[in-house]
Amino acid sequence: MSKNLVIVESPAKAKTIEKFLGKNYTVKSSYGHIRDLVKKNYGIDIENNFQPEYMVMPDKKKVITELKKEVKNADLVLLASDEDREGEAIAWHLYEVLDLKNKNTKRIVFNEITDTAIKNAVNNPGDINLDLVNAQQARRILDRLVGFELSSVLWKKVQSKLSAGRVQSVAVRMLVEREREIINFIPETYFKLIGEFDIFDKNRTTSVLLSELSEKLKDEKDVLSFFKEINNAEFIISQVETKPGKRSPAPPFTTSSLQQEASRKLGFPVGKTMTVAQKLYENGHITYMRTDSFNLSDVAINTAKEFIIKEFGKEYHSKRIYKTKTKGAQEAHEAIRPTYIQNKTVSGSYDEVKLYDLIRKRTIASQMSDAEFEKTNIVIDFKHPEYTFETSGEVLVFPGFLKVYTEDSYFKKETELLPPVKIGQIIQLNEINAEQKFTKHPSRYSEASLVKQLEDKGIGRPSTYAPTISTIQNRGYAVKESRNGVEKEILHLIYKTDKNITKKILLKEVEAEKNKLFPTDIAMVVTDFLIENFDNIIDFNFTANVEKEFDDIAEGEIVWYKMIEKFYKEFNQKVQTTLKDAERNTGERILGLHPITGKQISVRIGKYGPIVQSGTIGDNDNLQYASLNKDHYIETISLEEAIEILENSGNGKFLGVDTETGKNVYARFARFGAIVQLGETGEKDDKPKYAGLIKGMTIDTITLKEALKLLELPRYIGDFENKKIIAAVGKFGPYISHDSKFVSLKKTDNPLNITLERAIELIEEKRISDEKRIIKEFTENSDVKIIKDRWGKPCIFYNKKYIRINPKTNPETLNLSECLKLIEAEMPLKKTNTKKPVTKNKKKK
Repeated sequence: MSKNLVIVESPAKAKTIEKFLGKNYTVKSSYGHIRDLVKKNYGIDIENNFQPEYMVMPDKKKVITELKKEVKNADLVLLASDEDREGEAIAWHLYEVLDLKNKNTKRIVFNEITDTAIKNAVNNPGDINLDLVNAQQARRILDRLVGFELSSVLWKKVQSKLSAGRVQSVAVRMLVEREREIINFIPETYFKLIGEFDIFDKNRTTSVLLSELSEKLKDEKDVLSFFKEINNAEFIISQVETKPGKRSPAPPFTTSSLQQEASRKLGFPVGKTMTVAQKLYENGHITYMRTDSFNLSDVAINTAKEFIIKEFGKEYHSKRIYKTKTKGAQEAHEAIRPTYIQNKTVSGSYDEVKLYDLIRKRTIASQMSDAEFEKTNIVIDFKHPEYTFETSGEVLVFPGFLKVYTEDSYFKKETELLPPVKIGQIIQLNEINAEQKFTKHPSRYSEASLVKQLEDKGIGRPSTYAPTISTIQNRGYAVKESRNGVEKEILHLIYKTDKNITKKILLKEVEAEKNKLFPTDIAMVVTDFLIENFDNIIDFNFTANVEKEFDDIAEGEIVWYKMIEKFYKEFNQKVQTTLKDAERNTGERILGLHPITGKQISVRIGKYGPIVQSGTIGDNDNLQYASLNKDHYIETISLEEAIEILENSGNGKFLGVDTETGKNVYARFARFGAIVQLGETGEKDDKPKYAGLIKGMTIDTITLKEALKLLELPRYIGDFENKKIIAAVGKFGPYISHDSKFVSLKKTDNPLNITLERAIELIEEKRISDEKRIIKEFTENSDVKIIKDRWGKPCIFYNKKYIRINPKTNPETLNLSECLKLIEAEMPLKKTNTKKPVTKNKKKK
């Protein structure tokens, strides 16, 4: 038995490390954090220097029991969780829970999982850094206090089940402020003029030179005036300037820059980038992936040098030392890089291979020479007092780092070759194309650009970016989606001579958005409320300063609980004052009066989201409500749009009248999706009939004929084995029922016209499928079966319940008595009205 125990936080990491340490070491995993703050009283003793009260997570009790057994048999325990603050905290919690005070316990750290790094860490162990632990603990406690107390205010003053957080709410504020910039943006029109010139060489060979007017023109009138001014003008090359240029490679990846580049080049969301990078790290392919350092080790720099010289030559190498801007670069000591640069690829999933390739090429490029260009600027004069035509281009002279890491923008510029010209050369104007343009509103944030903004403002740290962005989406403050643009008429004026001016109007889609973050109405209401009542908490500078104080705690410069004490006293007073004095905020906006009914029309946040409302609370007549869709914001919707939504709500879209019953037929949205309805909403004596829409039907396109067909469901198809077959649409889609059993229809089947023959075919297919699932049946009790569940795992099926079987147990060897014992043990955990299993043909006691 090995005498040395190594504990890491990930089973994949444990498996990789075990390869390097040999038989004298046992490597076990804690499966992440093992303790968290208790829920009661926030898990914080506020009166006693904010001392935390921890509890072992329920799903980690078994892990702790197993680790304690391993600890008893070990002479040396090495805590080898990640080297950042979270990792240090995990090591400390293990030290406390496993009672390692009386054991020979050491802390080892490494930022890459390689043979050399692991053995070097084992040979140079240290102690747990309590300053790093306190920094993590301070963050956790402060975030718990802010999150819980702000959330309780939002529940009472805005809407239930809302959440807030120190970093989360600042990120939401960024989205809201950007959206309002876009809402308030007024586009301005202008014209961009491109001249097409013919250039003749001494052999009368023609080349084409495209050149842009030095200034933009405001409107059509200015363009036409300019065209008159240049009539009969002579165009002469007045300036040709050629000068060298260069571009330097970007530094190796930090967490933030990796998330941004993986989003731009691979289309990865930030959460996916971190998941894939974690796998690469745990399998020993890259260094630690949560870092804000640009630094590369001497070994990495020298290895890169050898590779570059061998592959490309000495002229392609340039040693570079990058300085980290972030104070302390506390998350790790090195940038993200491959552990073995010479490995061109790795074994793993497609995503792992692509991300590894990106990291490797960026690392190599960071130690390569500049890319060299020859830049040429050409000016065309035509004796106008204000304007000239200007063009520029560049030719790649030496690729340098672009040999490995090609940027799209660089590649395009490399192909922009200009024809040879000389000063004083007269050139011939072919035409001028004046294209109407519109100024663009600020771009909405993508996940990657929001990460960059958070980093630029010093908000959060590498370990918090991805969770923050996931949280604001999961909590309903933002949606990530692509949206179509709007079609605009674009005016083109094409000049050949003053008597030959062509005018064209073309339709062009503008302002389309791809995978952008859109704030929701509730995000806007909550942000306004927090700015009004807690402006300092979601202030960018405050949040950044808190991060600096966490850094100071990590450096041992300040005491963690004093930092929290200084903040909490004023914050808690503000919470109490807000709960007492602040008015409830629903973001209500009064739009005006209905032109027919005279009722007030308003929009606000309702119980389940943004709504438009007709009437006011207290009116004798009933209020009317309708939900807003994603295309409307509370603060931008117009009175006309609100009235239209109200008119299309309630019964929904009117399709026509059923000739048999004389009732109206509507299509509308209900709680679980789109439905058709026969009759009026609110009828007491004769309630409406409903039916769900099937795939391919929408509220906008469904016809009266189709709606009436749906309302005929459930539909009798015919008999099979003397029992009826019924076609219907349920909560989970179209199906047929027969003999109290249900069979889902295939995508190609339609409940409105499925034939008896096809229905029987589906029933028999289902029987064969069910038979294959059965592992064992019992003649003495047909209610109990051992079957495979939908994932192919064996379980006991009884009373429509699935009871798991221990994976180590062979299901075919279980007898009825053993199955009943498993059922008896499981059923009390279910609903109290569950039937107790009774063996058939057994006398009642």
